[in-house]
Amino acid sequence: MENKENAVELRNVEMHFNMSSERFESFKEYFLKLVKGKLHFEKFVAINNVSFDIKKGDVFGIVGLNGSGKSTTLKIISGILEPTKGTVETEGIIAPLIELGAGFDMELTARENIYLNGSVLGYSKKFMDEKFDDIVEFSEMKDFLDVPMKNYSSGMVARIGFAIATVTTPDILIVDEILAVGDFLFQQKCEERISKMMNDDTTVIIVSHSIEQIERLCKHCIWLEHGKIKMIGDTAEVCEAYKHSQRE
Repeated sequence: MENKENAVELRNVEMHFNMSSERFESFKEYFLKLVKGKLHFEKFVAINNVSFDIKKGDVFGIVGLNGSGKSTTLKIISGILEPTKGTVETEGIIAPLIELGAGFDMELTARENIYLNGSVLGYSKKFMDEKFDDIVEFSEMKDFLDVPMKNYSSGMVARIGFAIATVTTPDILIVDEILAVGDFLFQQKCEERISKMMNDDTTVIIVSHSIEQIERLCKHCIWLEHGKIKMIGDTAEVCEAYKHSQRE
C-alpha cells in the first residue's frame, strides 16, 4: 500500500475475457469444435488500464451504463476476480455484497443460511449465535426463518444478505445494486446503516443504477465508460456530468 490513508489502490488494472466469436445451433456443436481445437475466441477487455485510490472512511460511488465495467471493478477489488494486468491493494476486512444469493444454499432455510453465510464470511458459530437475533431483527424476516430460501423473493434474500454482511463493521463494505431490490422503507434502513458505518470510518464502495442514491450517499465518484475512466472526483460534479451525457 503506497499511501497508508488509502483503503483501496488500483494501478493500471486490466481485465480481459475470452469470448467465443461464433454462434452455435446447439451445445453439441460448441463442444465438438472445442474438443477439436477449432473454437475461435475474441478478447473482450472489460477493464482497460484503470488506476484510482479510495481513501479510508470514504463513501465511493461507481456509475456508468451496463457493460461499462462497474461490477467487474467491484469483483476485482473484493478479490473474486484476479486482474489480467495491474495490481490491487486493499487494507482491512472486506464484506462484499455483490451477487444476490452468493454464499447461500437456496435449498436450506434462512435460519440455516444465516450460519452458512456467516461461516463463508469467516465468522465462528459462537459469534453467529451472539449476533443471530440482531440479524433477524434487522432483516425483519422472523416469520420466514424456517422457510427454504428458494421460496424467497429477491428482496427477501437481499434483506438477509445485507443484515449478515453488516452485523459487524467491516473495514470495507462493497455494495453492488443490492439496495435496488426490496421495498423503499428497507432501502432507507440500509442507507441509515451505511451512514452509521461512515461515521465508524468504514470505507463503502457502491454501484447503483440510482444516480440519486449515489448523490445521496457518496462523497466521491468514478464514471466508467467502456471499461475506462471517463471522470473521477466529487460526487456532485461527476454525477452532473454523467446525467448531462445521458440527456444528449
